[in-house]
Amino acid sequence: MSSDHNEQYVFAPAVPSVAVSGSAQRFPVRRVYCVGRNYADHAREMGHDPDREPPFFFTKHPDSLIASGSVFPYPSESNDVHHEIELVVAIGRGGRNIAAEDALEHVFGYGVGLDMTRRDLQGAAKKAGRPWEIGKAFDAAAPCSEIVPASGSGHPAAGEIWLDVNGERRQQGDLSSQIWSVPEVIAHLSRYFALEAGDLIFTGTPAGVGAVKVGDRLEGGVAGVGSIAVTVGEKR
Repeated sequence: MSSDHNEQYVFAPAVPSVAVSGSAQRFPVRRVYCVGRNYADHAREMGHDPDREPPFFFTKHPDSLIASGSVFPYPSESNDVHHEIELVVAIGRGGRNIAAEDALEHVFGYGVGLDMTRRDLQGAAKKAGRPWEIGKAFDAAAPCSEIVPASGSGHPAAGEIWLDVNGERRQQGDLSSQIWSVPEVIAHLSRYFALEAGDLIFTGTPAGVGAVKVGDRLEGGVAGVGSIAVTVGEKR
């Protein structure tokens, strides 16, 4: 890699980011990690044993983030797209092999996200023994609210997490029901990846995931953190 400070990019690189509550500044996003099956009731509804198996992770692309209030375009090549409401952790200071007891010192703040999933494509990939990024990392697959700094929200370990579709409650749970707490998730993840400021972690979803259709209004939130709302738009 050249060290020439006068070197120019072929084109101006885009910097994915999300809004920060109470600030004109934005949170630049480096990576988006997601925790799979982190609530026992959701693990059961997906046909898995929730007996505190080690957490596993997958990723979404930072440019698949869209803001609360946006239209979520129904993704192509799928006829079974599901909603998953999640607490999002924004990392403000990186590290490797972070101890769980020190993990919250690395958190900048929290938000509310939707892990949108092409369930039919994910299921087909699983059945074939293939990676299932195609079901998780598509365009606009990660709606996210503004980030609330931990200096204002504290570090929520309990509190309601919920999602309504067209005013009907679909998902409801409590952060205290997470199999792996936020500090534990950060500790585990930092053993496999060097975390850096700008990373987001979607921390798993409670039971009640289900299909959406064009025209649906999705509204959800996490107590003490914030809320999110998107409308499902036409397939593209």
